[in-house]
Amino acid sequence: MTTSSMKRSQPFRSLVNRLLDNGILPTRKLILLLAGGSVAAALGALAGLGYALFWLYNAFLLLASILDWRSMPRRGQVNVARILPEQTDIGRELTVSLVLENHSGQPVPYRLRDDLPFSFERPPDVAGVLSAKREIVTYVTKGSERGLYTFSHLYLRCQGRLGLWEKQAKLAYEQHIKVYPDLSTVRGYLQSLQESLIVDGKKIQLKTRSGTEFHAIREYVPDDDPRYINWSASARGRRLMTNEYRPEQGKVLTILLDCGRMMGVELDGRTKLDLSMEAALTLAAVALRQGDQVALLAYSHEIKTYVPPGRGLGHLHTLIEAVYDLQSDFVESNPLLALEYLHRQQKRRSLMVLFSDMENYLLEDQLGAYLWRLRRSHLLLLLSLADPLLHDWSRTAASNSRIAYVKALAQRFQLDRKAFQQKMTGAGIQVLDIPADQLTLTVVNSYLEIKSREAL
Repeated sequence: MTTSSMKRSQPFRSLVNRLLDNGILPTRKLILLLAGGSVAAALGALAGLGYALFWLYNAFLLLASILDWRSMPRRGQVNVARILPEQTDIGRELTVSLVLENHSGQPVPYRLRDDLPFSFERPPDVAGVLSAKREIVTYVTKGSERGLYTFSHLYLRCQGRLGLWEKQAKLAYEQHIKVYPDLSTVRGYLQSLQESLIVDGKKIQLKTRSGTEFHAIREYVPDDDPRYINWSASARGRRLMTNEYRPEQGKVLTILLDCGRMMGVELDGRTKLDLSMEAALTLAAVALRQGDQVALLAYSHEIKTYVPPGRGLGHLHTLIEAVYDLQSDFVESNPLLALEYLHRQQKRRSLMVLFSDMENYLLEDQLGAYLWRLRRSHLLLLLSLADPLLHDWSRTAASNSRIAYVKALAQRFQLDRKAFQQKMTGAGIQVLDIPADQLTLTVVNSYLEIKSREAL
C-alpha cells in the first residue's frame, strides 16, 4: 500500500473507530419505541390531531434520549481488566476472570465481550449491572488447538439509566496464553506415589525391581529371591534383610516426532500429531522419573526443533516448551534427514522411539537400509497409529462389486503394513502399529520392558 492510499483511508479508519469501536448505539428498547411512533401517528390521524401526537411522541423520545446520554458513564469511569492464566491444556475448560471498576457513582448496566482467538470456544456475552465500585465476573472457554494465542481487546457496552442508548468502547488489553497438549496423564503419573501408572483406566506394569544397580536394603518378604539376602544386615537387625536392585540409570531415550502431512490426519477429532505428542511426553516423564536422560527431535521436510539429552523433571518443562506449538506441515516428511541429523548429534547409544505414520515407513525406500545400519549403535522402536478405516473396510461384508474391491484394497494395505513389521522385526527393529486409544499404554510398557531386560 502506498503512502497516498494510506492517507486516503485514514478518514475511513477514523469513522470506523468513532461509530463502531467507540460509538453510541441505540438499544433494542429504543428501536421498539421508535416503531411505536407509527402507532402514535395512526392514533393522531384517527383523533383528528394530524401530526401533533406524532411530533409530541418523538419530542418525548428526544428528551428521554438526551437525559439518557447525560446519565451514561463518561470515558474512563468504567474500566475492565482481564485475569488470564499463562497456560492451559487443549480441550480443557479455562476460567477467565474480568475485573470491572465503576467510578461513575451510579449503577451501570453493561455487556462485555472478550476478543477470543479463533480456535477458542466463544461463550455468551457477560452482562449485568455494575453497582459496586469493583466486581469480578467470569466466563468459561477452552482451546481446541495447541499453540501460543493472543487475547487482544475487550469490548464494553454501557447503558444509561433509561436504557435507550449504549456506549461502546474497544479497550486494548493484550495478553498471551499457551495451549499445551493434554498433560493430564503426565500430571497424574508425576503426582502418584504408587509404583504403577494408570493410563485410560488401565494399569501399566509395576516398575521393575530387577537390575544390576544397587538401590537399597529393605526387609525380606516371601516373594523375594533368597539369593539377594543381605546376611550382614540381617545379623545386625536380627531379621532377614534383602538387597534391592534396579535397572541402571542414566541411559538416553531419544524421541523423534514426525510433523509431516500424514500426521495432520484426524482420528476422532484429534490429529495424529496431538495423540503422538501426548504419548511422547508421558514417555518422557516416565523415563525422567526412572533417572534416564531424554532428548527430542521434531521434523518434517526439515528439522523443526532439537532438544539435547537432559535429566530431571525440570527437563520435562523444557521438552513441553519446545513442542507445545508444533503443527503438522503440508509436505511429505523426511525421516532419513532426521535420523542422519540425530546420528551426528547423538554419539552415545540410546533408545530411539520414532512416532510417525506407517505410510511414511512404507513409501521411503531407503529407510529400511539406513535403519539396519543405525541399529548397530542404537536401539530402535518405530511407532504408528493404526488406521481404523482400514480395519473397518477389511472386515465389512462385500455386498456388491464396489465394496468387494474396496475391501480387497484395505486388506492389501494391511498386509503391506504387517509385511513391513515382520521385515523390521527380523532385523532386530521393533515396529508397533497401535490403535490410538492404546498408544500411551503400549509405548510406556515397551520402554519399561526394555529397561527390565537391560537391553540398552
